[in-house]
Amino acid sequence: MTWKRNRETEFERKLRANDREYNLSFTYATNGIKTSKYNFFTFLPLNLFEQFQRIANVYFLFLLLLQVPPQNTRTTTSSGVSLSSVWESITDTAVRRNRHRSDNRVNNRKVEVLIDGKLCSERWMDVKVGDIIKLESNQFITADLLLLSSSEPLNLVYIETAELDGSTNLKVRQALTVTGALGDDISRLAGFNGEVCCEPPNNRLDHFTGTLLFGDHKFSLDNGKVLLRGCTLRNTHWCYGLVLFGGPDTKLMQNCGKNSFKRTSIDRLMNVLVLCIFGVLALMCAILAVGNYLWEINKGYQFNIFLPREDDSGGASLSAFLTFWSYVIILNTVVPISLYVSVEIIRLGNSFYIDWDRKMYDARSDTPAEARTTTLNEELGQIKYIFSDKTGTLTQNIMTFNKCTINGKTYGEREQLESSDPQYSTSHQLVAAPPSPPSFSFYDHSLVEAVKLGIPEVQGFFRLLALCHTVMAEEKSKDQLAYQAQSPDEGALVTAARNFGFVFRSRTPESITIMEMGKQQRYELLAILDFDNVRKRMSVIVRSPEGKVSLYCKGADSVIFERLNPSCRKLMEVTTEHLNEFAGDGLRTLALAYKDVDEDFFSRWKQQHHKASTALENREAQLDQLFEEIETDLLLLGATAIEDKLQDGVPQTIEQLAKADIKIWVLTGDKQETAENIGYSCNLLREEMNDVFIVSGNTPEEVKQTLSLKFSLDDQCLLILFCSHRKKILGKVGSALKDEVVSGEYGLVINGNSLAYALEEAMELEFLWTACMCQAVICCRVTPLQKAQVVELVKKYKKAVTLAIGDGANDVSMIKAAHIGVGISGQEGMQAVSSSDYSFAQFRFLQRLLLVHGRWSYLRMCKFLRYFFYKNFTFTFVHFWFAFFCGFSAQTVYDEWFITLYNLVYTALPVLGLSLFDQDVNDAWSFQHPQLYVPGQLNLYFSKMAFFKCALHSGFSSLVLFFIPYAAMSDSMRQDGKDLGDYQSFAVVTQTCLLFTVCIQLSLEMSYWTAVNTLFIVGSLLLYFGVTFTMYSNGLFRLFPSAFSFIGTARNTLNQSNVWLTILLTSILCVLPVLTYRFLTILLWPTINDKARQAKAAPPPPSKRTRIRRGSSRRSGYAFSHAQGYGELVTSRRFLRRPAVSHSSHFTPMKSTSSFIPMGRSAGYSPTDGPHNAKAQGVEGTSLQMYRIIQDQTL
Repeated sequence: MTWKRNRETEFERKLRANDREYNLSFTYATNGIKTSKYNFFTFLPLNLFEQFQRIANVYFLFLLLLQVPPQNTRTTTSSGVSLSSVWESITDTAVRRNRHRSDNRVNNRKVEVLIDGKLCSERWMDVKVGDIIKLESNQFITADLLLLSSSEPLNLVYIETAELDGSTNLKVRQALTVTGALGDDISRLAGFNGEVCCEPPNNRLDHFTGTLLFGDHKFSLDNGKVLLRGCTLRNTHWCYGLVLFGGPDTKLMQNCGKNSFKRTSIDRLMNVLVLCIFGVLALMCAILAVGNYLWEINKGYQFNIFLPREDDSGGASLSAFLTFWSYVIILNTVVPISLYVSVEIIRLGNSFYIDWDRKMYDARSDTPAEARTTTLNEELGQIKYIFSDKTGTLTQNIMTFNKCTINGKTYGEREQLESSDPQYSTSHQLVAAPPSPPSFSFYDHSLVEAVKLGIPEVQGFFRLLALCHTVMAEEKSKDQLAYQAQSPDEGALVTAARNFGFVFRSRTPESITIMEMGKQQRYELLAILDFDNVRKRMSVIVRSPEGKVSLYCKGADSVIFERLNPSCRKLMEVTTEHLNEFAGDGLRTLALAYKDVDEDFFSRWKQQHHKASTALENREAQLDQLFEEIETDLLLLGATAIEDKLQDGVPQTIEQLAKADIKIWVLTGDKQETAENIGYSCNLLREEMNDVFIVSGNTPEEVKQTLSLKFSLDDQCLLILFCSHRKKILGKVGSALKDEVVSGEYGLVINGNSLAYALEEAMELEFLWTACMCQAVICCRVTPLQKAQVVELVKKYKKAVTLAIGDGANDVSMIKAAHIGVGISGQEGMQAVSSSDYSFAQFRFLQRLLLVHGRWSYLRMCKFLRYFFYKNFTFTFVHFWFAFFCGFSAQTVYDEWFITLYNLVYTALPVLGLSLFDQDVNDAWSFQHPQLYVPGQLNLYFSKMAFFKCALHSGFSSLVLFFIPYAAMSDSMRQDGKDLGDYQSFAVVTQTCLLFTVCIQLSLEMSYWTAVNTLFIVGSLLLYFGVTFTMYSNGLFRLFPSAFSFIGTARNTLNQSNVWLTILLTSILCVLPVLTYRFLTILLWPTINDKARQAKAAPPPPSKRTRIRRGSSRRSGYAFSHAQGYGELVTSRRFLRRPAVSHSSHFTPMKSTSSFIPMGRSAGYSPTDGPHNAKAQGVEGTSLQMYRIIQDQTL
């Protein structure tokens, strides 16, 4: 074991820096992790325990024990239980081995640890609580750390937290001043003996409380001073941290959820059915035992004279007792071992189909689809709820500057089809400006010409984009820039301005330097009017080199338009039309405006601003009032339109899944506005909906009131009725909350704070009821644990199969909680993939996984089970009828060799052919008719009712198979005059009738004939006759007379014409009811499958790739994805990087490289010529997360 959990409940954590002996006394967990369920010692007992969750294995073990007593001479194939168990163990071992390897890679990663005054390289798993470790830029944070010092001014560090909370923004953490003074002085760090008292391990990512006792002073600790495992250090040369929590105690692992043993709904149903079969089997054996007892009393004494017993002390009672157990063994074929062996083979084969599917292969990332488990394939055909992450799952993590409107004219409207013509892109050389990188495309050359012509409004537009932001530019060398964007939207806008000739070069707390069409300009930064959620805008006040004071503002159009000068009314109307068009394309819009500020007015305003910013009371209110005062009479420049690019085919996939009656819930850590906008972009939310309800209450009462949504009157009555019967629903164990039909379409958006209240026991059912009445649900700002709680809530109260899909470590708990977990091998690493059951590279492959592979797997498994039970019940029930004609003597009706080979050879390959190759419709028609997926959700193909019908069908067939040959052969003679009605001849005829009947029945079940299926069916019949004639031959009888006693029976029986007429009559009578029932069903009550198969006569219409465009009046602004407080950081020097390399006042063309380092996982938007997944030198790729450095080529 690499780590050890505390056995006692931990109420607070105490530790001392650089004192391992003291810290080890608390037996805190070390830093090793274990995500697999097994280790070397626990594999065998846990694996056996899981296998015996399958009740049939208990039954097989019981049958095996029955063969031990010498009184029982009957044998069975139950010894195959070991084969089934070994098979499952092998497949489970292969799945778990990958997780062990992933754990080992992480645990053996190296980090520098301060030990005995020296920095030593240690494995992660050997790091202890209280150790001081050193991290460098782009390294993964080893454990939950208290930040001590860093290389940056004011002891700041920059971290990427996408793995933890899904946030796309770079985060800032700052060390205490007292520990920051330690710097990188090893001797001072080694002498640091501060004591930390903090909260115990928990899963709250946004909360930390503790104190640091150092010297005689105690310092308060909060979340802003802690670095969490799962994050990555960015743009910070080095930092030192004190380990607070390690391994399983870290907040990342606390949010990962527990490993659960996943079984399909068919497996669970099989457990119930097997119990029912046990009951029927016991009843049948009891009936036959009673029959034996009565027969022994009434007839048995007559046979004692002819065949005396060796020990008759027990009499009829002992005979009945032994007969009961003998028939248990004879009739055990109602649940044969071969059933479960075949199930595992079928699941393995369908898993290979997923692995081999080229249509689920992503050539861009060279990633094929992978079935990481072999036990859940048919569950893919029954999904009702999908829980999806947003960033990296639905989106590409790429922001692009697509369109804009400037002074009433739109740009970027040309179709991409024209982009092959060089005149439509910005790849042309601008006037003294860098050419755009090859990956930056703007499909309207008129904007390039407008910039070159020096149109004031156009240049003012891009000047605003280059000045009004909080992006930091670090010049690593004379010809290389690194952009650090606090939000990906800002990065996209600043990069777009650079590509149109307005290059942001550097900033100080007092100035901003940009290149305007090749000429360097330095603007004095007078003030930053920062963003917040209420203002929904940000502004900068600058003084130009000419001495003119100007205010540049950008934000949501709703707030910008309210502050425009009346002279802009007509321009505003035109711009509003353009914004509606942009929003209809799913683009994120942002309005831009400016004003020239009078110098005297600004001087007075500046004094008031300084006074307000230093006020001790009502500081924020005073500042807001001043901001409102100066942000008036603005002049509209235009608006931008940024695309948060969806992954290919996401809207179409969601549309297809919705047609299949699959509900999709988006659970994301992003902000509400961002999540809403993506919801509209991917057609999850639609303008046609009756309403989209926003739940953002801060108290339980507010949340409960909002959840009482204003549906129609009938729907309100349903909600009231549900609430009144809530206790009754809770009291029913295993009861499911049924879906209600809603008159209208609704959407629900709920944030993390409100969700925390909604998931409480007193409110969870109201939340679930409300959410299930909506067509779309989006939960934003949720923690990884809340994602898992939502999944668990649906699993608890809805009788439905759930699927969770995500791409980051923050999705692991959700993936583990769902019935099926799908990992996307995206840009956040492989943590989600390593914890998933299936993985692929693109969200669009989900529709093929479910609608094709999942539906086929479910259909094949259901057909297999129905047919398998039919053929085995029919085979077994014949024994039951025969018992009434053989004195209940436990005599088998078939030859023992036929009993052995029936499931193993004669019927094995045909049923496998059905289960591996059958298709009701092909993949194209599966997409053409997504409604074909619905029967799987309703368990229509295999259920208790389907099983009961199968049993009745088998009972009828067994009656025909026994009594027709029995009647036909009674008192019959061969053509040579000899008697034909002996036991051996009857056995051969009955088993031949049985085999023909089950093969014809299989042919009727099959919807898709292949050469392999035909070969299996015909080959099995030919094999039967070949084996039968061989085993009943004279040669084998001479070699093994006791084993092959049916000498000559086959050739003497099957050469009679009346025997073949009996076989024909029996087969027709068995199949005729099935044909009649199916004909009437298709004619009178056709299913969706019947209709689809009938429509296959006509080829499917070609799919038209139409661009999905929504007419919308709602618009999303950049400001909503921005974080509050960065303006203060910029002006207070906290965000200041290193001094920029000075340049001359004029910029001459030269070869240079500017590198935009995207922060967060979705900042890969950058329209650059570098690869989006470029890997930094010297940094190991890990399973926790990946990072990217994107370089832009400039002149």
